[in-house]
Amino acid sequence: MKHYIDIVDYHPRYTEDTLRMWRESKAFALGKAESQSLASHRYYLNRVLAACNDIYLAIEKQSGQVLGMIATDGESITQLYVAPDAQRQGIGSCLVELAKESANNGLMLYTVEINQQAREFWQKQGFIECETKTITCDEGMIDVLCEWHPKALAEHSRMGG
Repeated sequence: MKHYIDIVDYHPRYTEDTLRMWRESKAFALGKAESQSLASHRYYLNRVLAACNDIYLAIEKQSGQVLGMIATDGESITQLYVAPDAQRQGIGSCLVELAKESANNGLMLYTVEINQQAREFWQKQGFIECETKTITCDEGMIDVLCEWHPKALAEHSRMGG
């Protein structure tokens, strides 16, 4: 774990900081502002996402600022966001490792096809792109299904891959 962050369980007291970071990160990645209203996004985070997922936050120790978040249900990663100015510092990788540790039997996720930086990140984390869905996500963009299987990776490594 990075020495300047703490990983904590999500609590509603972090709602506003989490939403600020999430919306900034998403706008940075997609090049456009979040389409959901802040009230709708707040409801989704606290009533929908938190009800069905374990949510972990990366909090900067000195400032208490939310630098990243991940939501996982043990089978899939439903959300991963890192503040734009905190990216490429290992925070996302740290959060993904936490999700892998609690995974039931591998993980799956969807990422937006046009977000090449995210696709490269997931590949570095050991996820394999399985298919491109013609079904569009909320933003009207095409999603890519990615999967991670710990046993398949171990076998692939043993075979010199």
